[in-house]
Amino acid sequence: MASHALRLHPLLFSAAAARPAPLAARPGGGARRVHRRHSLAVVRCSSSAAQALKIKSIPTKPVEGQKTGTSGLRKKVKVFQQENYLANWIQALFNSLPPEDYVGGTLVLGGDGRYFNKDAAQIITKIAAGNGVGKILVGRNGLLSTPAVSAVIRKRQANGGFIMSASHNPGGPDNDWGIKFNYSSGQPAPETITDQIYGNTLSISEIKTADIPDVDLSSLGVVSYGDFTVEVIDPVLDYLELMENVFDFQLIKGLLSRPDFRFVFDAMHAVTGAYADPIFVEKLGADPDYILNGVPLEDFGNGHPDPNLTYAKELVFTMFGSGAPDFGAASDGDGDRNMILGRRFFVTPSDSVAIIAANAQAAIPYFQSGPKGLARSMPTSGALDRVADKLNVPFFEVPTGWKFFGNLMDAGKLSICGEESFGTGSDHIREKDGIWAVLAWLSILAHRNKDKKAGERLVSVEDVAREHWATYGRNFFSRYDYEECESESANKMMEHLRDVIAKSKPGEKYGNYTLQFADDFSYTDPVDGSTVSKQGLRFVFTDGSRIIFRLSGTGSAGATIRIYIEQFESDASKHDLDAQIALKPLIDLALSVSKLKDFTGRDKPTVIT
Repeated sequence: MASHALRLHPLLFSAAAARPAPLAARPGGGARRVHRRHSLAVVRCSSSAAQALKIKSIPTKPVEGQKTGTSGLRKKVKVFQQENYLANWIQALFNSLPPEDYVGGTLVLGGDGRYFNKDAAQIITKIAAGNGVGKILVGRNGLLSTPAVSAVIRKRQANGGFIMSASHNPGGPDNDWGIKFNYSSGQPAPETITDQIYGNTLSISEIKTADIPDVDLSSLGVVSYGDFTVEVIDPVLDYLELMENVFDFQLIKGLLSRPDFRFVFDAMHAVTGAYADPIFVEKLGADPDYILNGVPLEDFGNGHPDPNLTYAKELVFTMFGSGAPDFGAASDGDGDRNMILGRRFFVTPSDSVAIIAANAQAAIPYFQSGPKGLARSMPTSGALDRVADKLNVPFFEVPTGWKFFGNLMDAGKLSICGEESFGTGSDHIREKDGIWAVLAWLSILAHRNKDKKAGERLVSVEDVAREHWATYGRNFFSRYDYEECESESANKMMEHLRDVIAKSKPGEKYGNYTLQFADDFSYTDPVDGSTVSKQGLRFVFTDGSRIIFRLSGTGSAGATIRIYIEQFESDASKHDLDAQIALKPLIDLALSVSKLKDFTGRDKPTVIT
């Protein structure tokens, strides 16, 4: 790490917290780390003697590359370790906010446990104090899932919060780190703020920081320095309380306690490992042996904490192997994404949100009056549209980015929403929520099986999905990701497609498909009237089939090209087709129209979902 005024020593954790968890036998052979059971009781540590807060002004100068996207700022760890790189961004944030939004107020701080979070937490805390923040609520050991940060902001009526995470991107000294800010409603800061942050990074000249020692984040309790207070909170308690108010825990516990039902959850050595044991095991009675990779690690166990069929290999192997459990799920680095699996059956995220919405009123107490409205991101399949039509509730198609859902929720227009990128959630918070999605599916299964006696065949995940298709039809859907493409080549491919769209006309033939329209998706927010453009290139055909192209901004290097392919099928006799087979003509068309191989040299995607 470069030497500079804000360089920090690593935090000192207790020996118990630092000691690796014991190895336990995994069902079916091998061994795994198991999450320690722990008490949820709050323990107050002694506050240090109050003392006058000394504020230092540290000279600095702008650094390049701090443009903030919809998911905050994400770069390699070594970039953030450069002199004042993180400090500049944090100070630029405070320079961008009205003083009444933070001076004397409360902010939340937490993250996914990845490498550099410990140092970053101290930097953020001291700059917050230096800018007049009254109190920081920080998760023990710096841990708070993204959904939990949103929940704590809302419950504690905080002014906002910092989330230290690069989401589903790999962690460790040579991998990724990220930071984003959520506002008082618990949702990600709007572009008006992120644009101001970037503008201020270009002119920043000083950093205001408090001259206080590093805070011990390993123990619950409160420490004060003058008018500034840090409270280390249990990362689980507020979030668990919220989940108990949303779901019928006794109903779910009845399912998980059945000897004829087996459940497995893969935390992928990410932040939900801190939540899995208190929620699934202690509260709901799940077998602790079926929490996989339940210890949060700074490098996610050298894994890629992205819950999909490519990176969640251990869970996929378990769920598609002999003697597979009845239900399997995984969550990502910061706990906001999810993957749902039945025995030898994968539920696409597009289908998952539609199925949750269709069953929510009957199975989840929070929705007992029915949803206010439903919404999906533009690339997500139209399965949810059909549910909204049948339920006769408002429906919204928004750009990719959870903040667009948040505006609708705050206006009382939206209850359940989702993105095809394994994000699902509701208006209980203002972020997508991986554990919420798992509990929603467990609630549906518990409701469907509540009257099943021992020995009777249980309604399975596959049964629920097939019943849904029989009612609504099936939207075959797949996404092809080409990760870390050379940015210039990726942009040239997108410009080629824009040229194709500009010359296209309704009624044109594309192979066996007839074009209905082609455009570059734009959106006008029905709440605040704001508009965004260039949100994805769409080719929509007369039979409802779609091909969509986007460049993703969630990586830290290069460009990720994403191609979304969708085809609706009402004929139940064809619902058993493999999605890749059903979609092959559209996939071939997408590759041909885009000339992807010519532009990028790639002959196959990195990930198929």
